[in-house]
Amino acid sequence: MGYLKLQTPVDAGTSAVTVSYADRITVLGSCFADHVGRRLVEAGFDACVNPFGALYNPVSLCNAAARLAAGVPFTHEDCVRMGAGSDLWCSFCHHTSFARETPEAFLENANRCLEEASAFWKESGKVLVTLGTAWYFTRKDNGETVSNCLKIDARTFDRRRLTHGEAAAMLSSMVRRHPEKQFIFTVSPVRHPGDGAHGNQLSKSVLLLAAEQVCTEYPERCAYFPAYEIVLDELRDYRFYAEDMVHPSAQTAAYIWRRFMDFAMGEADRERVLETERKLLREKHIPMH
Repeated sequence: MGYLKLQTPVDAGTSAVTVSYADRITVLGSCFADHVGRRLVEAGFDACVNPFGALYNPVSLCNAAARLAAGVPFTHEDCVRMGAGSDLWCSFCHHTSFARETPEAFLENANRCLEEASAFWKESGKVLVTLGTAWYFTRKDNGETVSNCLKIDARTFDRRRLTHGEAAAMLSSMVRRHPEKQFIFTVSPVRHPGDGAHGNQLSKSVLLLAAEQVCTEYPERCAYFPAYEIVLDELRDYRFYAEDMVHPSAQTAAYIWRRFMDFAMGEADRERVLETERKLLREKHIPMH
């Protein structure tokens, strides 16, 4: 007797680029990268997660990798007072989570994180990159690409969308400059609804094509994990989303993490992760008596 199929399974396969407890892993990208990175750290992996905060577009991600490689400190010239009446200071290279009450406090924290992350990057053999959007902003006064507009008046910036060729060239350049590293790319399943459903799909399409191209160019050093496809095809129901109907729910995030483990980890490492997670649950359990 045939049964009604209620899902479209996505075959992620197994990655040519693996991660293990023996690796030093750098995680860069959107808030989805934050989630995967946090899971890695909680499971005991040696991982450095978003040392500039969440980054979303390929330009900012490639700039972040270049900054980690160079290790050039931030200076007072990089400090920017945030907009919307805020008294906090940040930089156009950082997520607003790095904002502080004074330029000095911002620089102390930003440069401490940069120094630690730069040293980690030089020893890191595996890099996880989550791409969020193909749209990016540049300053009108000097053409600098910003990672975050810091709530400053939108008229200060120009906004445009990368072509898939431009995005692919940037990612390929990052991989080419670091022959000692292997990369796993993924596209964030988090929707960006500001441009409408069609605009979001166009942006994600650019990222998907760019990731495909760089993985084709460097098949031994690059792999693609289909988080975007798993959420949209296998979990295409709003019960798998948070209340904002944009971000994946906690249940979905946990499911994607399991799928990533199957994709990128060997059996021994997967068992170690599961045992670590069971131990954490036992430690959090509070007996009633």
